Amino acid sequence: MTDIIQQINNCLPQTQCGQCGFKACHPYAQAIAEGRADINQCPPGGDEGILALAKLLNVPVKPLNALHGIHKPQQVAFIIERDCIGCVKCIAACPVDAILGAAKLMHTVIATECTGCELCIAPCPVDCIVMQPVEKNNEMTKRERADRAKSRFEARNIRKKREIEQKAERIQQKKAELANLNDY
Repeated sequence: MTDIIQQINNCLPQTQCGQCGFKACHPYAQAIAEGRADINQCPPGGDEGILALAKLLNVPVKPLNALHGIHKPQQVAFIIERDCIGCVKCIAACPVDAILGAAKLMHTVIATECTGCELCIAPCPVDCIVMQPVEKNNEMTKRERADRAKSRFEARNIRKKREIEQKAERIQQKKAELANLNDY
């Protein structure tokens, strides 16, 4: 089953946008493999993605389910610098760490790393993020972009897990220190 999940996941655009109703591309791939989701729930993948999934799974091609959105040409986020207040909410929302910046400083999007998921737009309190079409001179293929996005998403998940573990360790150390102080 793991092999088919991986093959399905490889057909997906790796935007990690959640439009399919799942948290990311891999959980959607798993749901397809388990029969809990249909092949036509990924707007970023569009007809091309549906066709690839249908071919892989030997099932009929279906139109994109409009309940999940519409297919759009690939876009990337762009931050209007003069309006950015440095709140870092977009940084926290980006599933592939494609936004750079620090608290109270202007942020910027690494356009070559942005998947166009639009997850950074809603949390922005000053509406300084807009979507722009991907430049035509970008020489990466869709597969290369998807592989790169998947790699960045996985690296982010590893980093976030490590941060949680380190925070738990610090809390345990503080508790131990407090317990030692109470023993005196």
